[in-house]
Amino acid sequence: MRLDLHRIGQIAISVTDIDRAETFYEEALGLRKLYRFGDLLFFDCAGVRLMIGKVENAGEVARASTIYFRCADLALAAAELKRRGVAFVGEPHLIAPMEDHDLWMAFFRDPDDHLLALMQEAPKGYRPREESSVASALA
Repeated sequence: MRLDLHRIGQIAISVTDIDRAETFYEEALGLRKLYRFGDLLFFDCAGVRLMIGKVENAGEVARASTIYFRCADLALAAAELKRRGVAFVGEPHLIAPMEDHDLWMAFFRDPDDHLLALMQEAPKGYRPREESSVASALA
């Protein structure tokens, strides 16, 4: 048997309030909910299942991992999430200039303080749109 672990099937995170998490991930982020089973939520992220489970003790909520969401246009995605009430840790910024593209990210937190990020593998020389042009593009 060949061991083949290159695909992730599910990522799990813990939260303190499952109803609040359901609203955030479904409505603010727009993830497609597969189902809810008691205090467990399951969302589809392009074939990777995100499992969110409630813990009784807030100290059990791990905040050491980051989930990165790919997006086609970082500025538009960040503006739309801001419109939905998501607060960002900082502005979209260049993380790494690569040989054939530039890696841009914008970080934000969920209601349980998990660090999340938008990421765009942008063409060389990319610069996010000005806030005013993004607003007109969303209208």
